Amino acid sequence: MDTSNLSRRRFLELVGAAGGSTAIYQTSRAMGLLQDTGPVAKLDLQGVGAAGKKIAVLGAGIAGLTVAYELERAGYEVTVLEASHRIGGRNMTLRHGDLIDEMGHNRVCNFDDDPDLYFNPGPARIPGHHKRILHYCKKLGIELQVKANFARHAYTHESGHFGGNPVRKSEYFADAQGFMSELLYKAVDKNRFDEPLSVEDRERMLLFAKRIGDLQPDGTYHGTARAGYESGGFIKPGTHKKTMDFSALLQSRHWESAFDNIHNPEWAEPLMEAVGGMDNISKGLAKRIRSPILTNAQVQSLQNTETGVDVVYNHNGERKKLSADWCFNSIPVHFMVGIPNNFPKDYNEGFAAVRPDNFFKIGLQMKERFWEREGIYGGITHTDQKINQIWYPSHGIHRQKGVVLSAYAFGREQSAFFERMSPEDRIKYAGACGDNIHAGYSSYIEAGVSVPWGRMNHMMGCGIVWTPEKMEKYYKRMRAPEGRHYMIGDQISYHPTWQEGAFASAEYALLDFDKHIRAESAVSRKG
Repeated sequence: MDTSNLSRRRFLELVGAAGGSTAIYQTSRAMGLLQDTGPVAKLDLQGVGAAGKKIAVLGAGIAGLTVAYELERAGYEVTVLEASHRIGGRNMTLRHGDLIDEMGHNRVCNFDDDPDLYFNPGPARIPGHHKRILHYCKKLGIELQVKANFARHAYTHESGHFGGNPVRKSEYFADAQGFMSELLYKAVDKNRFDEPLSVEDRERMLLFAKRIGDLQPDGTYHGTARAGYESGGFIKPGTHKKTMDFSALLQSRHWESAFDNIHNPEWAEPLMEAVGGMDNISKGLAKRIRSPILTNAQVQSLQNTETGVDVVYNHNGERKKLSADWCFNSIPVHFMVGIPNNFPKDYNEGFAAVRPDNFFKIGLQMKERFWEREGIYGGITHTDQKINQIWYPSHGIHRQKGVVLSAYAFGREQSAFFERMSPEDRIKYAGACGDNIHAGYSSYIEAGVSVPWGRMNHMMGCGIVWTPEKMEKYYKRMRAPEGRHYMIGDQISYHPTWQEGAFASAEYALLDFDKHIRAESAVSRKG
């Protein structure tokens, strides 16, 4: 590495490469580099009054259920229409007997009937700075548990590097941090910065490099106990593992994404998950809603009127109409393109301006928790195979069985690879990939489920993709009400695919709605 002109900015980049996720998370927040999700607004909604107001909520996902819950508490008459057979949207947990509603491949989850054996094919992580979802979990009494996202004993696996063998992350990161810290030490020692360091800053940075990389007194790296011992370490003296070859580390590809995986604030430890399955969040909301929630109710047309919104829908084969004073709509925007409406041209153009994103996951029930014998308790193994990742459960430790996320494909192209397979072939493929990481992996598989969100009925995607140009042109238009109709959901947020985005969208719409109600009330009192 050329250290002849090392800027302070570049130094911070090296700190990010050498430091841990908690350090970079806290540093980013302290420096104002991490966009906070903002404080949770106090939803002091004005009461409905004697006249009453009818509310139509389209979609029983997180955003729709939040709106229904809050407006019902304020006294509104709410009706929720959900196209699917279940509530929750992508907030989904699969257990024994649950339907996987994939187009052309409807099937039932065949896990054992055991409350610990479940799979979250949708959202599976809650970061500590997602304040709204944590607020509602606390408010509704939804129990959370810590989810290990990074485990040093999990593996990184690259078919073309390190002999195709899996490498413990403890070794990979310890040696990467050590070698990078040695280079940083040399640069600081020679004070090769565009702005020379003071004597005190130089001494502190040298000490920083030593501590981060566990360097020798002379600033060189010769291995560390952080990578684990080759032998000993308890009764007998510990012998450090032999360091990996630095050039081999640089030639590998894992660091291109792995450092982001542990430094990205959305994945920074500690993360959380709902005990017993993430769908307990949507269930917790629904349990506190007395208003009707109609499933199998597909919207067929939307018409703004002078005093509200008319919604025509099909409920279990019967065509019905719901006339509401206000409508909150979380139908995926790519479906709205095909639903007849009388919205203005620019509003409809906003529906067509975005495209659905896509994700794919596989969950496998394993007859034994073999990964625990390898010292892995939670966390993720990364691989350059098409399965991308293997997640190990953080709950049910030392039980006989467990469910492993055995494939996580990102985006439309990666997901399409699996979508072309039959459900049975997807599981076989994931098992074969797992065999390259864990000996006998496929022999432990008892049951499996796969969820291609691009093929799931009433979804056909997972989140949306805004280009910067389309975001600039249409986002504020889509966020604002059109007459008495609001679009909501994570799709109308800067955090698509995250539950926090859905809660934030619902919050924004409710606050804006309340302004309109208060303004109408003021006019009525004057009139």
